[in-house]
Amino acid sequence: MYQYTDFDRQFVRARANQYRDQLTRWQAGQLPEEEFRPLRLQNGWYVQRYAPMLRVAVPYGELNTAQLRVLAKIAREYDQPNAALFNDAQTAQDMLGDIPLQGKFLGNSVKTNLTKGYGHFTTRQNVQYNWIPLDKSADVMDLLASVNMHGIQTSGNCIRNITSDERAGIAADELADPRPFAEIMRQWSTLHPEFAFLPRKFKIAITGALEDRAATAWHDVGLHMAKNDLGELGFKVLVGGGMGRTPIVASVIREFLPWHQILNYLEAIVRAYNRFGRRDNIYKARIKILVKAEGQSFFDQVEAEYKDIVEIDGAPHTITQAELDRVSASFVAPDLTCNRSDAETKIANILRAAAEDDVEFGRWLQQNVAPQKNPDLRIVTLSFKRLGQAPGDATADQLDLAADLADQFSAGEVRVTHDQNLVLPWVRCDQLPELWKAARKAGFARPNIRLLTDMIACPGGDFCSLANARSLPLAEAITRRYQDLDELHDLGEIDLHISGCINSCGHHHSGHIGILGVDKDGKEWYQITLGGSDGSSLSGTPALGKVVGPSFSAAEVPDVIEAVLGVYRDQRLTRESETFIAALRRLGAEPFKLAANGARHPAQQEETV
Repeated sequence: MYQYTDFDRQFVRARANQYRDQLTRWQAGQLPEEEFRPLRLQNGWYVQRYAPMLRVAVPYGELNTAQLRVLAKIAREYDQPNAALFNDAQTAQDMLGDIPLQGKFLGNSVKTNLTKGYGHFTTRQNVQYNWIPLDKSADVMDLLASVNMHGIQTSGNCIRNITSDERAGIAADELADPRPFAEIMRQWSTLHPEFAFLPRKFKIAITGALEDRAATAWHDVGLHMAKNDLGELGFKVLVGGGMGRTPIVASVIREFLPWHQILNYLEAIVRAYNRFGRRDNIYKARIKILVKAEGQSFFDQVEAEYKDIVEIDGAPHTITQAELDRVSASFVAPDLTCNRSDAETKIANILRAAAEDDVEFGRWLQQNVAPQKNPDLRIVTLSFKRLGQAPGDATADQLDLAADLADQFSAGEVRVTHDQNLVLPWVRCDQLPELWKAARKAGFARPNIRLLTDMIACPGGDFCSLANARSLPLAEAITRRYQDLDELHDLGEIDLHISGCINSCGHHHSGHIGILGVDKDGKEWYQITLGGSDGSSLSGTPALGKVVGPSFSAAEVPDVIEAVLGVYRDQRLTRESETFIAALRRLGAEPFKLAANGARHPAQQEETV
């Protein structure tokens, strides 16, 4: 992991001190609300439907266990619903609904369980909290700073958290490690004076692997490490991707850019966007709208800007080999190599035991364990998708348990995934049985990674003031219906994504099955889309899902999902040879659409949105 320098540490602490001063002046009435609002947003403090929300930056998804334990401490001691807001259990029930949402409602008493703190992993590798009182926010910033964490640029019209593949630096299919470049981009973009007030937020994702696990095509800029015909390292650059009201797959603007020029080229892209992006309409302010409207003209403007940066400005952000080496030195793999002969014997025994003795262990190896660049090691995903807990949520105790597992089995490191789970990147093969037992005891070993219940979902209307409908009750209902592991494994790998509104924080556009909450006459309804893709090997080429018909009530959605999956079961070539997304592409949407609309409840009037 990247090791913060003295300058980095001083910078983060100074920012926390600055925020405390701003908060104190606001509380004293010396700083007006309209002036304090942008200052708190610049540090990741939103005000959501019922309470403040903090978004903590996790650059390219990496966390050490000291940081994870501080995140647990914040959840346990600060993430508490305001007693003045929820003065009795009935008020809480009336405001938040009667369906269990996550850790706060695990027990029978709503009032009791409102006190249970938790964090939430997002699709952009951040961590969010939903119940921290604003008068405690400076204390939380100090805690974060103690382990080199913060909320800088997790909000506002600026360059946001740089995301990457959770297997960066260790993936078996990796061309080069993207983490040093992601860290250099983080340093370049943090408080960049020219790009502090862009037309809209700006998101960058980078991958060095053949499989795109970072959903780069759905970002404002997506970067793929590549080599040219001479074997030189560089980047394939995509621009103009995004979801929301106008979902667009990013376009290739450069097939190959030498690695040392990436900051200069990014500066050209963001500068062109800053100059020509729309500021008169928030819904048309993202770079994807500019790219769609201007096409080649925008590309030409970027190239002209890049030429000026190189020829006139002297390419000021060229990355030197010495700087790349300096940053790369922080990403040296831990020395965990096993004794080769001993490891091979133990691995053989593990696989034989899985095949012959323990079906659950075998499924865990199949779904939750992936190859590593080092053949002695494996990448293990801890599943946080379970009944009674919203996708991505982790209680304080669970965060501490994950830290314990990382210390024991993964050189003290975890990573946040795009799919809202945690990964242990440095697991020795001969420790897999012991890790499985420990993870199962902690509740993290459910073998459902990449299966239907390993879904992505945003917090939806239960917390977000922008949402049209709730996401979490649907996630709970679908999870409850598909608890049978035999059935889940029979269905195979399926991406299910749920968003509570058109802003698409649940990435419904890219789900094999997408669910979008919509408002109709003050009631919650849901559109179903089929055929989306985030660009991973499971999904293939990035694609936008298509709506299958009129919207459905919340009560109908689980039946609709079951009907759609029934078509797949009946018409797939074989269970082993054809995934859900492959069958959908072969058969076309029509049989699935007919099944979905056939699942409508008779008493429910047809609605069209």
